Amino acid sequence: MSNPSDQIPMAPAAAVPVAAGYKQDLQAFETGLMKFIGNHGLPTQNVLIPVNERVVVFNNVEVVLELLPSEHKENSLYISKFIAAAASGLFDAALNYLWDETIHELRKRIVKYDLEYFFDLAVTNIDKRKKLNTEADLSLLDDNELVRGASEMGLISGLGYKHLDFIRYMRNWASAAHPNQNQITGLQLIAWFETCIREVITLPETNATTTIKSLLKNIKAHALDATSAQQVSGFFTNLNNDLANNLMAGLFGIYTNDSSVPLARANVVLLAPKLWPFVDEQTRKNFGVKYGQFVANNDATKATWARQFLDGVGAASYIPSEIRSVEISTALEELLSAHRGYNNFHIEPSFARRLESLVGERGEIPASIVEDYVEGLVEVFLTNGHGTTAAAEPIYKRLLNLLSPDQALLAILSFRKTGISSKLQFGLPQKKFAELVEIAKTKITSPQGLDIVQIIETYKAPLDKMKSETKLMEKVKAIANSLGVLPTV
Repeated sequence: MSNPSDQIPMAPAAAVPVAAGYKQDLQAFETGLMKFIGNHGLPTQNVLIPVNERVVVFNNVEVVLELLPSEHKENSLYISKFIAAAASGLFDAALNYLWDETIHELRKRIVKYDLEYFFDLAVTNIDKRKKLNTEADLSLLDDNELVRGASEMGLISGLGYKHLDFIRYMRNWASAAHPNQNQITGLQLIAWFETCIREVITLPETNATTTIKSLLKNIKAHALDATSAQQVSGFFTNLNNDLANNLMAGLFGIYTNDSSVPLARANVVLLAPKLWPFVDEQTRKNFGVKYGQFVANNDATKATWARQFLDGVGAASYIPSEIRSVEISTALEELLSAHRGYNNFHIEPSFARRLESLVGERGEIPASIVEDYVEGLVEVFLTNGHGTTAAAEPIYKRLLNLLSPDQALLAILSFRKTGISSKLQFGLPQKKFAELVEIAKTKITSPQGLDIVQIIETYKAPLDKMKSETKLMEKVKAIANSLGVLPTV
């Protein structure tokens, strides 16, 4: 027979009490559990979060749970595991379960919305995109791609994206997903729980997002004529820049998809020219680059569809004049994919060397991909927030030193981009951005550009707040317009 002292005491079966009563039950459970663990010669220190922190969670968890509709609660297995892990003092595991519930819900919402549209927005690498078609293929995307794509679809608000990016960062480096010794407090855990419910699980679709969803569905099922297409296009004037760009990407995806029926392509022919005036310059260039990628990959069918699409919207001038732009764009996408992955410290340098070899010693970048190239280079230079990739760091500095004056100014203005601004929440990217400014400002000669540099160097608030500074963004807008790019993305 086993020693009674080795038995793990069972948690109370009754409803979970709060405050003093619950604290006593948890303390009794922890005492017995630690005795069991200690009797077997295992560590007992720093295993569980203190009971006081667990009580903080349970004094607030019911308020957050009230945000969930009952029909959602019935299937929220990961939330049950989240609460159980929190009660046990395993906050790192609880955070992992919370993230699992969030990703699970995101996948369900994506499928209900439009899976092909999501893949078209979330996956820029055309080789990877060709392999993604079904709900099961969502598991082939990393969490970063999933959250970014959902944000672009409008399933996550801009503020929600920023919060989730932070929670994803903490999940990667402070949860049970990786070995660590980081402490999570009860207030942090309950705040993240509320964020995930408000910004993802229960966030309603906006009117524009709902309309786009219906439009994409109807394009694939019902034929339009010139009159009905004109009526539908009246909706385009209500779209902000991001939604217009994303909808056009969806139309491009439908037209170039091998499985699309003739009816759907005919509808795109009617609608795309009417949406084209609302699409920004960089997105237009991207369609030309994608056509070049189809040609470079010898994908004759998709190249034919892409060329027809570009001709249909009068965009032949956006087709790249040389294939080099396609090669650089592809190398950049592969580098970013490696940088955003878990094993980036090991695999990132080889992709960085590939990009450097394509850019060459003169650093000439085709105009069609300059903005994407500069933004991508800034992203990898700022690191993933956890550490510097030593073998790739010298490459990034050499490439930054090759930037032209306009490109260097674009690099400094990159804080206006959502992805870059989100990175600037964290200490290491903030330090790296300061280094970037030091490198880039030596190339800038314009008074407006130097003024921006001075503002950034003397900025006292957290750097991720710069995008919200009205006066600063007015100056950024003027400079961005002079460079032929948009002030915000």
